[in-house]
Amino acid sequence: MLVGRLGDEVWGRLKAWDCCRRFALAWLVCCVAWMVLMVAPIAGQSEVPVDYIEGVVQSSAGAEKGVWVIAETSDLPTNFIKIVVTDDDGRFVLPELPDAIYDVWVRGYGLVDSEPVASRPGADVTLYATLARTPEEAGRVYPANYWYSLLEVPPRSEFPGTGPDGNGISPNMRSQEQWLDMTKQGCQLCHQLGNRVTREITHLSHLNFDSALEAWDHRVQVGVRGGTMSTFMNRFGRERGLEMYADWTDRIMAGETPEAPPRPSGREQDVVITLWDWGNDTSYIHDEITTDKWNPATVNSGGPVYGVDGGHGALLQLDPATNAWRTIEIPVLDLAVNEARSRFAQRFPVPSPFYGDEALWQAPADPHNPMFDDKGRVWMTTKVRGNTLPAWCQDGSSNKFAQYYPTSRSGRQASYYDPATEEFALLDTCFGTHHLHFAPDDDRTLYFSGGGDVVGWINTRLYDETGDDQLSQGWCPLVVDTNGDGRITKPWNQPVGPLRSSDVGGGGEQLEDVDPALDTRMSPGSYGVIANPVDNVIWGGGTEFPGRIWRVELGDNPPETCKAEVYEVPVIDGQVEGFGPRGIDVDSNGVIWTAFSGSSHFASFDRSKCQVLNGPEVVDSQHCQEGWTLYQIPGPNMKGTDVRSDFHYYNWVDIYNTLGLGENIPIANGSGSDSLQALDPRTGEWVIMRVPYPMGFYSRGLDGRIDDSDAGWKGRGVWANYGTNFNWHTEGGKGSTSKMVKFQVRPDPLAR
Repeated sequence: MLVGRLGDEVWGRLKAWDCCRRFALAWLVCCVAWMVLMVAPIAGQSEVPVDYIEGVVQSSAGAEKGVWVIAETSDLPTNFIKIVVTDDDGRFVLPELPDAIYDVWVRGYGLVDSEPVASRPGADVTLYATLARTPEEAGRVYPANYWYSLLEVPPRSEFPGTGPDGNGISPNMRSQEQWLDMTKQGCQLCHQLGNRVTREITHLSHLNFDSALEAWDHRVQVGVRGGTMSTFMNRFGRERGLEMYADWTDRIMAGETPEAPPRPSGREQDVVITLWDWGNDTSYIHDEITTDKWNPATVNSGGPVYGVDGGHGALLQLDPATNAWRTIEIPVLDLAVNEARSRFAQRFPVPSPFYGDEALWQAPADPHNPMFDDKGRVWMTTKVRGNTLPAWCQDGSSNKFAQYYPTSRSGRQASYYDPATEEFALLDTCFGTHHLHFAPDDDRTLYFSGGGDVVGWINTRLYDETGDDQLSQGWCPLVVDTNGDGRITKPWNQPVGPLRSSDVGGGGEQLEDVDPALDTRMSPGSYGVIANPVDNVIWGGGTEFPGRIWRVELGDNPPETCKAEVYEVPVIDGQVEGFGPRGIDVDSNGVIWTAFSGSSHFASFDRSKCQVLNGPEVVDSQHCQEGWTLYQIPGPNMKGTDVRSDFHYYNWVDIYNTLGLGENIPIANGSGSDSLQALDPRTGEWVIMRVPYPMGFYSRGLDGRIDDSDAGWKGRGVWANYGTNFNWHTEGGKGSTSKMVKFQVRPDPLAR
C-alpha cells in the first residue's frame, strides 16, 4: 500500500511538472513569434533603413521657429552637410542622410550657435539654443549684404565728380548710380564684400597700420587680385574711395551693426540644403553644371555634377551617390609652340596675408563656364592656345565670316569632355568665349558671349560630322537697322563705347557722326548669352553702365543676314531706373530675364510689347521702355540710398519646375547674401533660399535637374556652388575648400 501511494504521488508530481514545462515552452514560443513579427518586414516589402534625424529646437523663449538645424559629418569620402529650417513649432526633420555620425546644431538670427550634439539617423534630438545677448553677438551670423548696407556712398549732390582738386571723386563718375554700380560690379566680381574678413582689418593687425585708410590702401593691392582691385579703386578717385571703405570699417569696429534679417518663413521653411566639399583650399571653381538646360529630366539624371576650376585649369566631378569627387585636368592644344598662359597674375604688388608671394593659379586652360549638351558631354569655355589668332580668322582670309568682319581677339576658346570616353576635344575659335549656351535647334548650335563686338557660335552637329572647327563656326557683328529699311548693309555708323550721352543717365560716350541713312554697329558688351526657344534667336547682355541687352537674328545666310537689336535699361526723366544687367535667361514664353547686379532688381523684357524695333529712334537704345518690368529684390538698402546692397552675379529661369516652386520661376544668385532668390512673377512673392553655413556662399551660376520624376521633391533639385575666388574668405578661413550645394523644396518642413 505504501509503495502504491508513493508511486501515485511521484507520478502526479511528474505530470504537474510536465504541464508547467509545456506551458513555459508554449509561452516562450509565443514570445519569440511576437518578436519576429515586430522586426520582420511585411510580406512583399523590403526593410527600409531610417535615413533621417528629427527633433525640436528650444530656447529660454520657447520653441524656436525659422532657425536652421545643421548636420555635418566627415565620415564620408568628402565632408557632407545637411541643413533644414524648423517649423512654427520648432520641430525639424533632417532627411536623406547617409549612414554616419553627425554633429547636429542650431544657427538662427537672434541666437548664438548651439553646441553640437553627436547623432546618427534614427535619433530624436532636442537641441537647446541660447539667445544672443547683444546686437554684435547676433550680427555674427548675418549675411554679408547686411553688413555691406552700412557702407555710406557719396550723396547725389556730389556728382558728377570734380576730380582731385575738387571733391576727390573722379570726373568719370557722373552719378551716384554709377558709383554704386562700381561698388558692386567693380568690387564684387571676385568675392563678397561684407563678410567678416572684408569688413574688418583684424587679419592685418600684425602690420600695425596707423589707420583703417592706410590698411585699406594696402589690402586692395594684396595677392593674386591686387592689381585688379587697385585699378577699380582708382576709378572712384582713389583717396575718396579709400575713405569710404575706411569709414565703413571704422564704424563697424566701433560697434555699429546692421538691421536684423528676417528669419525664414512660409515656403522658405520647406527648403532642404545639401553641401559637399570639393576641390582644395585654393580652388577657384567658377560655376557648375548638372544637365542639359532643354532636357533636365533625361540628360545625366542622377549622374555626376561638374564644375570648372579656373585657377587650376581643371574640371571637377562630384558623384552625389557616392559622396566622392575627383579632378580632371583640362589640356591645351598639342602644338610645337603653344603660348597659352594663365591670365592670372604670377607676381603681385603686395604679398597676400594668407599665401604670401605664392602664385596660386598657374594652369593655362583657364576654364570659365561649363554646359551639358544633349549627348551628355560637358562643353566649356577654355583656352586652347595663345592669344594670337589663326590666319583664317583675320583680314585676307577666304573664310566668309572673316571677310565680312575680321575679328581681333580670342583670349579663350572652347572644349568638351566626354564622360563616356573620358577624353577631351579642343576647338579653336576666332572669337573670344566667356559664357555659353545651347539652342534647342536641330544643329544644337552653341552660342558664346565674350566675343567683344561679335556674337559667335559652333554648329555642334556639323562639328560631330566633320571634326572641322573652322567649318562649323561663325560670328556676326552687332549691327542695328537704324535706317529702317529692314536689312543690314555696309557701310555703317561706328560706335564709340556705350551709346548714351554724358548728360542723360550718366553713362558712356556720345555716338559720333550718326548718318541716319546708314545702319549702326553697336558695342553693348557681351557677357550673358541665351537662345530663345520660341523663335531660336540669340539674346545677350552687357555690363557697361547702365547696361543693355541685345538680340541677334542670324537669318538664312549669316553673316550677311545677321540683324541686331539693342535695348538699354529704362532711363526716365534722366534718371536710371535700374542698372547693371549681367546674367540673362529666357522663360518658355520667350520673355527675357536678367538680374541687375547694380540696382538689385530682377527684370523681365518682353519684346512683344515694343512699338518700335528699328529706324532712327533706336540709336540711343531707349526705344522700348514699355518692354521692361522691374522687381525689387528683398534686402537692406545701401546707407543713405534706395538701392539694395546685394550683388547678383547671374540668374537662371526654372522652366521645367526642377525645384518644385512651379514652371518658369526666375532665380537670381544672391552672391552677396549667401542665397538663391526665387521670384513668382504672378504674385511678386519671393522665396529666399539662404545657405547659413559656412557663411560666404558666393554663387555665380546655377541650374536644375530632375533625377527621378516619380520621386516627388526627392527627385528634384537646383544646384549651385561656392564660386568665390578666395575660399579663405568663407567661414572657417584659410584651409576651407569650395563646396557644391543642392537645393530642394519639400511639401512641408517635416517631410521625410
